Amino acid sequence: MSAAGRSFAGQAAVALLALSVLLGSCARSGGGNSAPRKNPLDGAVGATLPVAPQILVDQFGYRPGDDKVAVIRNPQVGFDADQKFSPGAAYEVRRAADGTTVFTGTLQAWNAGAVEESSGDDGWWFDFSSVKVPDRYFIYDTQRKLRSPTFSIGDDVYKKVLAAALRVFYYQRNGMAKTAPHAEPCWTDAAAYLGPDQDSQAHDVNDRDNPAKVRDLRGGWFDAGDTNKYVTFAAQPVHQLLTAYQDHPAAFTDDLNIPESGNGIPDVLDEVKWELDWLQRMQYPDGSVALKLGAIINANPSPPSSDRTPRFYIPACSSATIAAAGMFAHAAYVFAGFPALSGYAEQLRSRASKAWSNYQSLPVKQTDCDQGIVHASNADWSAEDQAGYAVEAAAYLFALTGEPAYQDYVKAHYKEAKPYHDSGWSRYRPDQGDSLLFYASLKNADGDTSRAILADKLADVNAATGIYGFSANDDLYRAYLNDAQYHWGSNNPRANYGSSNLDVIQHAIQVKDPQPYRQRALGMLHYFHGVNPLGMTYLTNMYSLGATRSANEIYHTWFQPKTKWSDAVTSECGPPPGYVPGGPNKNAAQDGVPATLIPPTGQPPQKSYKDWNVIWPDASFAITEPAIYFQSAYVKLLSAFVQ
Repeated sequence: MSAAGRSFAGQAAVALLALSVLLGSCARSGGGNSAPRKNPLDGAVGATLPVAPQILVDQFGYRPGDDKVAVIRNPQVGFDADQKFSPGAAYEVRRAADGTTVFTGTLQAWNAGAVEESSGDDGWWFDFSSVKVPDRYFIYDTQRKLRSPTFSIGDDVYKKVLAAALRVFYYQRNGMAKTAPHAEPCWTDAAAYLGPDQDSQAHDVNDRDNPAKVRDLRGGWFDAGDTNKYVTFAAQPVHQLLTAYQDHPAAFTDDLNIPESGNGIPDVLDEVKWELDWLQRMQYPDGSVALKLGAIINANPSPPSSDRTPRFYIPACSSATIAAAGMFAHAAYVFAGFPALSGYAEQLRSRASKAWSNYQSLPVKQTDCDQGIVHASNADWSAEDQAGYAVEAAAYLFALTGEPAYQDYVKAHYKEAKPYHDSGWSRYRPDQGDSLLFYASLKNADGDTSRAILADKLADVNAATGIYGFSANDDLYRAYLNDAQYHWGSNNPRANYGSSNLDVIQHAIQVKDPQPYRQRALGMLHYFHGVNPLGMTYLTNMYSLGATRSANEIYHTWFQPKTKWSDAVTSECGPPPGYVPGGPNKNAAQDGVPATLIPPTGQPPQKSYKDWNVIWPDASFAITEPAIYFQSAYVKLLSAFVQ
């Protein structure tokens, strides 16, 4: 069941089971998070000291020149209100290998001791930014004799994390066998949905018995925890991965151990190409594009290859057509930079042009193509959304072709894009905001339009309260998110908040000081990595990559309860490393979670989370389901800090 289209606005390593000895009790906390287990990177001394769940750090680490601030939390409101913590007077940074103290300092009470409403906690900050020497460390409370999770300092602390997050797209591939050496032994599976009447023989849901309409629609990515595929929902991940590569090409390598690794093309682009191959199959000769592909009954296959359910597609729809036009054009622009992909890029260019022409030929845009017959989420876009994606497509088509008609369209319609209908520029429909800034960066763009876009971005920076910059009193966890964004899939806008702040630096927006925007983006990243009220990394099964507490369970049809993939601590394998779950959801009860399940219900917004994976009636999908758009938002943010 996809997380998109419900209540949220707008829209690699084997599990090392020998290392699953727990530090302390194995009992679940109230938040459903397992006690920390031994970390292979703890070091000789670090491994001997107990971890305090109230002393929070980025569990993967910090780059030498970045701010480094541990958060010490004292719960006051919520499921853990009885877990009070009073820290000692002196805190130290110690080397994990030998226990040597490298820094001593005192704590600073956050906001004069106030309780932060969104988390229900008060606490302290411990600033150790002066520690810059690459090594493995932990924070130590000298009075209580407790430590934080261990962490690294180094230029490449996030490199392997990015690799794991990108490899999630490989595990989400439809129609490809996951086999050694590319898939780790725990997560091998035969190719899914290539059987009779499945994706290579998909039927039109509106004309099911017509053999002339049977189509080969194999490939692409599973959208989320379900195995359906949506053209409209593909727009954010395809564009974000392409933009991440354009902005930070050095972050992306050709050695992620996917089948295409070593071909001379960065693996992130190989993954995008896998999705584009499917998108091309969804296009009709007239340029229009089918909307969606999936089952018409609730199937929960584990593993995906076990599913023999017939699959059906929803035929052409204007929303899918304009979405594909933009994706084809953007990819063609990027792929044209690689000689080996020049022919493929030319195919995409032609397809983008045909899709654009087909979309523009429709006097009335289609907004009700998805009747809910094909599961699960509604893939339709409103006319307003389609207008925004038309601006996006025109921007990339102009960059690709230089044809004046596309530039004229951008000039006439750019204010129809999402940034002009929301604060925060790129927190929702983030690819539309990215496309406007991309257009403004083009040397042949219209000067007045480019200046207007950049000025409007600056105006958004100055006006969007709580979205840009860093303010010490905004958030105990140094990663403020407006309470309204703690909805289904909150990790999506969280990552996009970070990237919207980085826009200020990437596009040289004329602010007085860019540093607060970098701080805000890093704060969002550290939140994903453990500096949050749950003290867990919002990435699955990252123990072998340095995490002390990790998301152990996600709602995913493959990794169902009572299978070997269910839980990273208690089952044989758990889910693969690197999946980003949906995140805290203050609307959990309205979204199907029983109100009696506390947490995630009845909590401050930041604690509206439970690490669990139970199908209906618990509706864990409203909290822990991953999605390719959550994944791409996180990858885009993280890539800015991987060089």
